[in-house]
Order: sequence, then structure tokens, then C-alpha cells
Amino acid sequence: MAKTHSKEKNAKVATKASTKAGAKKKAEKKEKVKFSRLKKLFSRKSTSPHKTLRRSYREDYRRETKMPGMMHHIMASFKMIFKNWKLFLPLLIIAVLINVVFVGIMSESNYAQFQDILDETSASVTGGDIGNVAKAGLLLISTITTGGLSGDSSEAAMVFGVIVFLIIWLTTIFLLRHLMAGHKVKLRDGLYNGMSPLLSSFVVFVVIVLQCIPIFLLVIAYSAAVQTEFLSTPFYALVFFIFAALMILLSGYLISSSLMAFVAVSAPGMYPFRAISVASDLMMGRRVRFVLRIIALALALVIVWVIVMLPLILFDMWMKQFEWTVGIPFVPICLTTMTCFTGIYVTTYFYLYYRWLLDN
Repeated sequence: MAKTHSKEKNAKVATKASTKAGAKKKAEKKEKVKFSRLKKLFSRKSTSPHKTLRRSYREDYRRETKMPGMMHHIMASFKMIFKNWKLFLPLLIIAVLINVVFVGIMSESNYAQFQDILDETSASVTGGDIGNVAKAGLLLISTITTGGLSGDSSEAAMVFGVIVFLIIWLTTIFLLRHLMAGHKVKLRDGLYNGMSPLLSSFVVFVVIVLQCIPIFLLVIAYSAAVQTEFLSTPFYALVFFIFAALMILLSGYLISSSLMAFVAVSAPGMYPFRAISVASDLMMGRRVRFVLRIIALALALVIVWVIVMLPLILFDMWMKQFEWTVGIPFVPICLTTMTCFTGIYVTTYFYLYYRWLLDN
């Protein structure tokens, strides 16, 4: 009886082991099938017609893209953020605090100096008849264009600014990925687990900076042309215009796919140059539409900044009538908060576009 019982027990153990081994083989087979499909989807040979120096016809690389319109895209990004405000509001507060500590904000004395200069200019040009709304608009434009969004312009502050941007970018993408998958996610998970592709994202960021070299050369050439009065001759001005257009097109062509690589590299296990290759295939035939989306994003951000910041600047102008509020950096803190919110919104905008491209 003992021998038969032990035999039955060994047989049960063997059947369990065989079933586990069979299930493991089936799972490995499924993973291989998934990997082969992804490999086929992202293979350059299967998607890119530009394999030789032969001419590529439009019919070969035309790709249909079915996705919502630009206005729906803009509003969907706002809806995603405000619908999950319990996640994104603490992220915004953390980003503002990190930015204030490591990057700094514009000092209140510099902002007051901007106001004094604007008052003197309006008094000498318009006789002081400029309205408060126009004054607030000029203050907003002058503060942004002169680099007043940060308090320190040193190299260390610039490095910390890039790090803060990467933290906002990766955390937002991690939260959005899990929210769109229907998972319950906490901000703690995004801050700890979303930072894993930080080095890969930094590599892609460096590649984007290198792709901006034609624009940097254009800026240097323009400053030299202005100093030497090179543009005073119409023919030379036409030549410089053609040169500028070519440099902008070159950088725009390269950056348009690298921006999508900046999103793709955040996927688990994705290497930076593999992400650049995948994004290049993904954006093939879609770069013009993507540039139009970026233009729409810029216009939407300008409108939002004007709607939000103008009343805050007007409120600050009214508040500074009281002596005890003179040293409060109200506008610089609002500018830093809007900058961090812009980072979250831009990340959401690009990630939604990336997901719609994958659906196509």
C-alpha cells in the first residue's frame, strides 16, 4: 500500500510538473509571437521605402492617419489633466518646489525694475496714457522674452532645469500610460518607477540638441550678417533667406521624429537609438501634419498664458498699492507655476498623439 501511494504521489507530481512546463512553453510561444509581430511592425524594411537612391513615389509611402482633429486634441489634453487632477496637482506642486529650490525664480526686484522701465517708456512715448491691460500684456511679453522665467541663468541652473523637465516628462508619461490602460496608479509610483528611463531619455534629448545645430548656425550667421550689413543688398538677402529656409527645414525634419522618440524611449526596455529608429518609421509620411499639430499647440498655449497671466498681473498691480505686499514675489511664482503646468500639458499632448499613431 505504501509503494502504491508513493507511486501515485510521484505520478501527480510529474503531471503537475508537465502541466507547468506546458503552460510555460505556451507563454513563451505567445511572447515570441508578440515579439515577432512588433519586430515586423517596427522593421525598417517593412515600413521604409527609402532603402536605395532610387526615387520613392508618394504612393509607396502614403500612410492614412485616422485621428481626432486639432481642437479635439487640444481639449482632450486639458480633459485628461483636469479629470485626474488628484494626480497632476501634487505633481505640479512638487515640480514648482523643485524648480524654486534648484533653478530659482525671478526676483521681485527685477520684476519691479521691469515695471519702472515700462512706466518710464509709456510716459515718454504715450504720455502715460497706456492702460493697465496693455501694461500687463507688455510686462508678460517682456518677462518671457528676456528670460525672466528663471532666477539664475548659470550653467548649473540650466542643467537642473533640464533635469526638472525630464522628471515632469517621464512622470507624466508613466501616469498617462497607466491611466489609459485602466490601472489605478499613484503619484508615488510615477516618481519612483517612471524615472527608470532617465538616462535613455537624456540621450534622446542630447540627440535633439544636436539636431538643432543647423538652427544654431543660422542664428550665428544672422547676427554676423546684421553686424556686417550683409542683408542690405537684395541679392544677398535672398541668398540668406534660402539658406535660412534650408536650415529650418533640415532641423524640423530631424526633430519631428525625435520628439516622438522622446515619448517612445519611455517604454520599458526601450533603448534610445532603437526608439529613434522606431519613431522615424512611425513619423514617415506624417511629418507635415505633426508640424501643424505643434503650431496648434503653440497657439493654444499662447491663449492660455494670456487668459491666466493677465488677470494675475493686474491683481498684482492692484495688490502692490499696499505697502506690506511690496516684497511678495507673486508674479514670479505664478510664472514658474505656469511653466511647470505647460510642461505637463505638452507631455500629455505629445503622448496622446503618440498613442493615436500606434492605433493607426
